[in-house]
Amino acid sequence: MSLGIYISVPFCRTKCSFCNFASGVFSRAVFDRYVGQVCTEIVAAQTIAQTLGGRFDRNVDSIYLGGGTPSVLAPDQLERLLVALRENFAVESTAEITVECAPGTVTPATLDALCVCGVNRISLGVQSFIDQECSSVGRLHTRAITLDDIGNLRAHGIGNIGIDLIAGLPHQTKDSWESTLSETIATGVPHVSVYMLEVDEDSRLGSELLAGGSRYHAHFVPDDDLTADLYLAACDRLEKGGIHQYEISNFARPVTHGISLRDSSHNLKYWTRQPYLGFGVDAHSMLLAGEALARQGIEAVRFATPDSFEEYSSAAGNPQPAIARIQQLHASRTLIDSQAALEESFFLGLRMSRGVSLPNIADRYGTDVVQSFNEDVVELTQAGLLERVGDVIRLTPRGRLLSNEVFARFLRDQHPARA
Repeated sequence: MSLGIYISVPFCRTKCSFCNFASGVFSRAVFDRYVGQVCTEIVAAQTIAQTLGGRFDRNVDSIYLGGGTPSVLAPDQLERLLVALRENFAVESTAEITVECAPGTVTPATLDALCVCGVNRISLGVQSFIDQECSSVGRLHTRAITLDDIGNLRAHGIGNIGIDLIAGLPHQTKDSWESTLSETIATGVPHVSVYMLEVDEDSRLGSELLAGGSRYHAHFVPDDDLTADLYLAACDRLEKGGIHQYEISNFARPVTHGISLRDSSHNLKYWTRQPYLGFGVDAHSMLLAGEALARQGIEAVRFATPDSFEEYSSAAGNPQPAIARIQQLHASRTLIDSQAALEESFFLGLRMSRGVSLPNIADRYGTDVVQSFNEDVVELTQAGLLERVGDVIRLTPRGRLLSNEVFARFLRDQHPARA
């Protein structure tokens, strides 16, 4: 089964106040060293997979550079990463190759490098088409810059463009959100992601909100009810605009009369439990279990690198032999047995609008397993969080807002073994 490849680039021009990712502002002096460390990881990919007990496949059908803002790298640094992948993997001719970009960072030289390297999809971190909302959270672009970037990408033959939006930004209102949605639809981009503002202590804005403060425009953040209304409004408005929801946060236009969607092929790997390898800071991987682990009843192995630049650099630069370095770099390995795989099949599958096929679950894990969830399915359906269409269960619009509560009902007491 072909792999998906994820490369984390944790560098940004500025750290947005809402961001809780493992990214930040660093001196350009460290960029080249980091790229070199990631390339070393890529060269060692097969050894990494085998050391951690995973099955390795050299064929790759999706590549995703995320972060952070990969487009802040110099063109030659972006080329080094993508060339290293092609030299160490068999990248399929039809592979989806995505790079996340912040509007205003796609310089002519960067755009030329992306085209030379075969990049065919761009994900733009727009967040809002209202300049005040963007500037309030530290974004450096404007509506005009975003529209210019979309035009330049298309002029260079990259029409597969995704736009990321956030519901719940400071100063956001129903009217301003409607303007953003209307502008998004008018651009004609084939893919849109809509996220609700996350409030937690891992971001400056979230921490300020929890503390009841007013820094970072926290006192202008919509309340939870309004944020939920904005999300639901987006679902409705995008659908009416021909951009159909296929996952909790993701929407795509039909390519030809609804036969297929411009879904993110890479992200679909996460939700459908297909194998992928991650490289760089806070990069996560999931591989099917190798023979030794499979004989122990393990279906898959998940592992991740450290979520801080300093820890990653220390582990990646460890002078110890390769296996010791790999074990330090991926110390968070988790083994996925059949129970954990079953749970993942439910809570990842339910993220998708197409839902979960109960017969498919029964074929893989047994009819008794499906029957053991009957009471939960009935209760969640009666509560308006799930709907059942034939043998398929899927989230309702309200269920999407309360998805974590739904997912929790499909977790059992047994947990995956750790090693």
